[in-house]
Amino acid sequence: MNIAVFASHGGSDLQAIIDGCKNNKINAKVVVVISNNGNSMALQRAKNEKISAYHMSAKKYGCEEALAQEILAVLSKYDVDMIFLAGYMRMLHVSVLKKYNNRIFNIHPALLPKFGGKGMYGMNVHNAVINAGETETGVTIHRVNAEYDSGEIVAQTKVPVIENDTPEILAARVLEREHEFLVEVISDISEGKIILG
Repeated sequence: MNIAVFASHGGSDLQAIIDGCKNNKINAKVVVVISNNGNSMALQRAKNEKISAYHMSAKKYGCEEALAQEILAVLSKYDVDMIFLAGYMRMLHVSVLKKYNNRIFNIHPALLPKFGGKGMYGMNVHNAVINAGETETGVTIHRVNAEYDSGEIVAQTKVPVIENDTPEILAARVLEREHEFLVEVISDISEGKIILG
């Protein structure tokens, strides 16, 4: 199975996926990485692993439609079976969603449907969890549709919120589980336990 990973910043989830493939925990390979941020660490990680990497943004191509066409051309070139959004801070164009319907997955650092939607990313999520007095949070992997964080949930795992947690401490605990969980779930997808569209 050929995986495309979209990432905007650090790419630690991307690295977890790459390592999972290299260690034969995932029966697939990352064939291309796309980032909307030309300076992202994700692009550097891809280059370090000798994986094709592309900086693709609407600014670069003039409009969202043109960007979508370029993205589709790249995905076709690498014969991509599945797309994983690992900290990708952009909404995908409807033409990409349509072409890869049920084959695009996102990871979210909370137990959706709680703490999802527009603006709910990174430290904003962990702040909201703590401010709401939650005793547990976690990680959700869901299919991607045209609304933020509202696609079908395919897997969740829980992470405890401990008294006196700061958003930073909680974020680190969630991220540690996120990296393991990503590998477990993508392995299930690659083995056919979670069905692609």
